[in-house]
Amino acid sequence: MKAVYQGGEGEIIEKKSRFLATVRPVESEEEAERFIAEMKKKYWDARHNCSAFVIGGNQEVTRCSDDGEPSQTAGRPMLDVLLREGIHNTAVVVTRYFGGVLLGTGGLVRAYQKAAQAGLANSIIIEKQNGKRLTIRTDYNGLGKIQYILAQNNIVALGTDYTEAVEIHTVVLLGEEKRLMEEIMEGTGAGTQFEWGTEVEFAVIGKEIKVFEKKG
Repeated sequence: MKAVYQGGEGEIIEKKSRFLATVRPVESEEEAERFIAEMKKKYWDARHNCSAFVIGGNQEVTRCSDDGEPSQTAGRPMLDVLLREGIHNTAVVVTRYFGGVLLGTGGLVRAYQKAAQAGLANSIIIEKQNGKRLTIRTDYNGLGKIQYILAQNNIVALGTDYTEAVEIHTVVLLGEEKRLMEEIMEGTGAGTQFEWGTEVEFAVIGKEIKVFEKKG
């Protein structure tokens, strides 16, 4: 599931009109509405503050507003950008400062879409996956081999505890649990222990892993 991890801003100019896009991650319709109200207050002097948002794992809640622009020329084109990109739990507000030149309906559609795309381009977008927490306990002799196996499987450690033994904390993609255990056991022997935890959503951002607890 693609989602915005950190929102961004973008700006385009079309025939002297400024279009300022602000993107933000949201988890509910209420949160999206508060964000839209916040942008309208911030840009109170603008001609229009058009908006669109998508909520839910299946994009089941969608809303958009033209905020005074001709019908279907602003909010819907922005919403189409979010839907086409397959993005979830995200809201975007595009603020327009009118430059004195009319763009026409086609020009407005293109401008609002370009602005929304610019905002997304400056946001951090992640791919959330379903996984399960895992703690691997091993002795110091097995540490290097386990680290190698995890790296070969593109699995990033959340952290490592060093005491009498070593505990590596991570998240494993659902469906890969058995195969990974067998691979580690083959490489280290029967002394390695596995403790499986809760199912979560996770995403790898750079060299770090971010975990999101499942709701409900």
